[in-house]
Amino acid sequence: MKKILSSVMTLIFALAMVSCGGNANSGAREAQELSGAGATFPLPFYNVVFEEFAQVNGDAVAYGGIGSGGGVRNLRDKIVDFAGSDAFLSEKEMADMNPVIHIPTCMGAVVLAYNLEGVNELKLSGEVIADIFAGEIKMWNDARLAALNPGVTLPAEAIIPVFRSDGSGTTFVFTDYLTKVSPMWASKYGAGKSVNFPSGQAAKGNPGVAGVIKQTKNAIGYVGSEYAFAQKIAYAQIQNQRGEFVEPSSESISAAASGEIPADTRCSITNADAAGAYPISTFTWMIIYKEQNYSDRSKDQAVATLDLLQYILSDEAQHITSEVHYAPLPAKAKELSMTNLKTVTFDGVTILQ
Repeated sequence: MKKILSSVMTLIFALAMVSCGGNANSGAREAQELSGAGATFPLPFYNVVFEEFAQVNGDAVAYGGIGSGGGVRNLRDKIVDFAGSDAFLSEKEMADMNPVIHIPTCMGAVVLAYNLEGVNELKLSGEVIADIFAGEIKMWNDARLAALNPGVTLPAEAIIPVFRSDGSGTTFVFTDYLTKVSPMWASKYGAGKSVNFPSGQAAKGNPGVAGVIKQTKNAIGYVGSEYAFAQKIAYAQIQNQRGEFVEPSSESISAAASGEIPADTRCSITNADAAGAYPISTFTWMIIYKEQNYSDRSKDQAVATLDLLQYILSDEAQHITSEVHYAPLPAKAKELSMTNLKTVTFDGVTILQ
């Protein structure tokens, strides 16, 4: 309740700043109302960081957690200032819209959360996970699961896989991982924001999947780690490429991002070949148009959008990540992002000097 009241008061404060024409930013512009939509995966982080941004800068940010696919559609339709997505846009998607840039905001983990009475620790390998979600491993006491979990009494019950019903970056991250660890999955299902899972139960958003798992005995599903933590749902240790069974943490997620990052920051860090790396780790991005003059947006709105992204890249905002069970961006990702923000224009003129 305190969190809800805090959110309401922050929004009232920020909107009051807008209506009064005042602001807590540089003083060069009026405070703005920004809107975004997309991924639910980073929503717990965004809830906090948007509140902090409103207090620091006086700009109100409204964000709808409708899934990465929905967020990208809204950006394509030019009805939001930014889209949130856990899946970077493909070359084809980028060709179908005006030029965009991807700004990573934090890193996180997709976990395999489960509901098994009396089972407090579970170990899974990538191929076993793929076979569970392909419907090829149907029972919890399957020999392959038992071999990974010696000494653990697994029930003679049917496995109930839970997956996303909406177009989801979390689904993309999860299936991207499965295509790397399972040739069967790569050939039959592939990676995508929406995948035709052959069996199980569908739910909308990370909150929906987490809710179904918590309420359904013998269920297992993929969710952002914060959702499993918040609902006190157990999650598995996953075997990484080095053969280590790893739980998600700020350190294990950061280890997954120890490789090269391309200039546009569009990269996958699933199944990373690094010691201690959690294998289903990911960046999550905010995506904006490179040319900010669209749909009657003002220059102040464009400046406010860049102010928001710069704030998220700041040490102050990045410090929040580990407090809500994500991981901060590596220095290289922040450096590349600042370089990319300097290419953003309004009426063809760069905004940041």
